[in-house]
Amino acid sequence: MRIVIVGQQAFGKAALDAFIARGDEVAGVFAAPDRPGARPDPLVAAAEEKKLAVYRFPRYSSDEAKAALAELKADIGVMAYVLLFAPPEFCAIPRRGMIQFHPSLLPLHRGPSSIPWAIIRGRQETGLSIFRPTPGLDEGPVILQKRVPIAPDDTAGSLYFDKIFPLGIQALVEAADLVVSGRAVETTQDESQATYEGWVREAESRINWANHVDFVYGLIRGCNPAPGAWTMYGDKKLYLFDAKKITAPTFGAVRGKKIGEVVSAGPAGLRILAQGGYVEVSRVRLEDGPKIASSEAEIPEGTVLGG
Repeated sequence: MRIVIVGQQAFGKAALDAFIARGDEVAGVFAAPDRPGARPDPLVAAAEEKKLAVYRFPRYSSDEAKAALAELKADIGVMAYVLLFAPPEFCAIPRRGMIQFHPSLLPLHRGPSSIPWAIIRGRQETGLSIFRPTPGLDEGPVILQKRVPIAPDDTAGSLYFDKIFPLGIQALVEAADLVVSGRAVETTQDESQATYEGWVREAESRINWANHVDFVYGLIRGCNPAPGAWTMYGDKKLYLFDAKKITAPTFGAVRGKKIGEVVSAGPAGLRILAQGGYVEVSRVRLEDGPKIASSEAEIPEGTVLGG
């Protein structure tokens, strides 16, 4: 199979490695240009080390990008973590078109932050989809899906790196085989079940301690490792990471305490009250500083967060 990889970062590199390990011919690699100050792209570094042709066009809609892809005469294009828009005329150039990876069970959680939203919304299952790219974001026909459970203590990091990432690489290889051999079945997405959510950024990741502890805990998990769920500590932002949930079974368990109050601070972490229980946070970051053990933050008991 003669393929083109379109992607970036660690997932793109893993896809490249997987196809090469099988003996497939990689005709070339398309990757986004480096952003100022960004670390070198692992996909680009791996491709250059293997002496592969690397193309870094700012727009895949350009005539130059389309001409470069056409010259490669690939059987299929494999889109592995792509943030640049790839128009239909670009995707149609390989003999069997292109396939794309998305880390959700489409049509659920279309959009750029599908893994965080699945956790924040309290789902117990998510997965990944390999689909045909179309002009609509994550709206194309689905070729293959894989399901994964969301464990009660999964974070966005553990869900992606431990579960979806390795399964996604396997699924891209499997789907490419199906498409090139003519055995793929493409299923139109059910629009009645579709959801779209945008990026989880500062506004979405702010903690409201008056929310139920289930929601607060889900937000912390869904924003770990990035962007980090946050609250105010005085006039500074305090980002909360590794945590566990402690349900309050009785009124006596919360009597005399305020919502958002740090009720204990010690080696186990900061125990903070929300509606219905506590989160106990063991790792934090203050403003733009490093992530540290919460015991090192020296936040005293009785502090009320979120003002």
